[in-house]
Amino acid sequence: MKDLSVFNQFAAKTKSKSHNKQGKAVIYTRVSTKEQAENNQSLETQKKYCELFAAKKGIDIIAHFGGTYESAKSDERKEFTKMLSFVKRNKSVSYIIVYSYDRFSRTGANGAYISDQLKKQGVVTLSATQEIDVNSASGSFQQNLYYMFSQFDNELRRDKSVSGMQEKLRKGHWIGSVPFGYTNLNPGKGKEPKMVVNEQGKLLKYAFIWKSRENITYQEIVNRLAKKGLHIPYKRLSDYFRNPFYCGLIVSSHIPDEIIEGRHEALVSKELFLQINDLLTKNKSGYKQNKDDENLPLKQFVKSAACGTSYTGYLVKSKGLYYYKNNRIGAKENKSAKIMHQKFIDLLGKFQIQIKGNRFIPALKDVMKRVFVEQNREQLEEVERQQLVVNEIKSKLERLEERFVFDEISKEQYDKFRIQLESEKLELNEEINRKGSFNLSNLDNLIEKAAQYALNLPKLWGSGSLATKRAIQNMMFPEGILFDFKNDTYRTTRVNSIFALINSVSTVLGENKNRTEPNNFDLSCLVAGAGLEPTAFGL
Repeated sequence: MKDLSVFNQFAAKTKSKSHNKQGKAVIYTRVSTKEQAENNQSLETQKKYCELFAAKKGIDIIAHFGGTYESAKSDERKEFTKMLSFVKRNKSVSYIIVYSYDRFSRTGANGAYISDQLKKQGVVTLSATQEIDVNSASGSFQQNLYYMFSQFDNELRRDKSVSGMQEKLRKGHWIGSVPFGYTNLNPGKGKEPKMVVNEQGKLLKYAFIWKSRENITYQEIVNRLAKKGLHIPYKRLSDYFRNPFYCGLIVSSHIPDEIIEGRHEALVSKELFLQINDLLTKNKSGYKQNKDDENLPLKQFVKSAACGTSYTGYLVKSKGLYYYKNNRIGAKENKSAKIMHQKFIDLLGKFQIQIKGNRFIPALKDVMKRVFVEQNREQLEEVERQQLVVNEIKSKLERLEERFVFDEISKEQYDKFRIQLESEKLELNEEINRKGSFNLSNLDNLIEKAAQYALNLPKLWGSGSLATKRAIQNMMFPEGILFDFKNDTYRTTRVNSIFALINSVSTVLGENKNRTEPNNFDLSCLVAGAGLEPTAFGL
């Protein structure tokens, strides 16, 4: 029997849908960026070519998907997933038509896998510009090659992009979103960023200072900031405190194990940043660190004179006594908190007013003011000069805005000069802040406060709360103090210049109160040593 057609009813039937010219299809279009989507030209071109291809093949289009921007680096795309779901539910669909195979996927093997799984369900992916016979072995192989080349192209682009970002980071330029507290004065793709501290950043700086000086809770810091007008979630503070960007450094996952000196202005010093993170680091010693610092106000404030390591504190439960300890490996510097507190009180006693009787206080304050002005005359004049420049810039900004409002200059000119002037103003204000934020107008108030505190410093510290103790400590000794364990004594590195004067002036007044009028003193003998900068009072 040569005619076997009678056996057709016994032949195995294909499980896939027939791929004939009368099949139905969906069209999927996409672009990679939002800019391309908004331009719309590429999307329209893709759709046009796909529709022409379908008409040529006699394929009916029943749905369109995509039409927006979706990166094909991942196959977890909203429109792409929506299209796959539709195709799987609608049994009449035989084709997915795309402009080119890289529009379908740029994930290489994964894209080929998805295409193969669709083919098993009777759905073939076709390219309007890369026409191949996907039902043949060679055509299927060629289709997979397109997917692999698309992935390879992605990886080349990624490597090039990463290399560019690495180079930019290593030059000290930040990439990515602008950190909280900063403004980029030179925004735009391809431009070198100019990061400056904005008004929020100036307020955020208080958080670092409070944490360093008082080690108060995050909630307390947030509450204080709110009173100044800055509202942030307390959970974000930990991120800010641990971000080296705020002390002028750059770290990034693009350059692992590297620390780069950034070109942006630092919000706080590196020393302050490290001090904060010493406070945040968990104690790894064998001692149980006391959670209630009321009994250990000098913790982290006192450093070892031998190595500069900060002292921590602990409680010996069996004795109910607190101790300070230097955690340097091999160090054996443990000291009773009671003894160290008394020694600190004795140290403060050297800076309290020693004159008997309040009638000499006005004379003391008068001499302090004259000595302070003499000592800081050059710096005071420089701050005053810079403040005049800031005021001039403010006037220029007002005139610039007025000219823009009356159409005397274009928006481009306005933006250009406004950014330039704002940048100059920010730099000057930062310079003024670095010099102590003091001037003759508030000097009387500072000296008045200093004199009141200095009348009984030891008692104020001894009976004050933890916040008061730490405020006094940081006001008196802005860089902390050293403890010489071998000689059992404190050593000071830098003393607030006003309090340094109190010791000298009050002593001279005491010695001369029966012989010489204060106004006749030789100022040169009272001037404190070089390098003693004025510090704002924190109580």
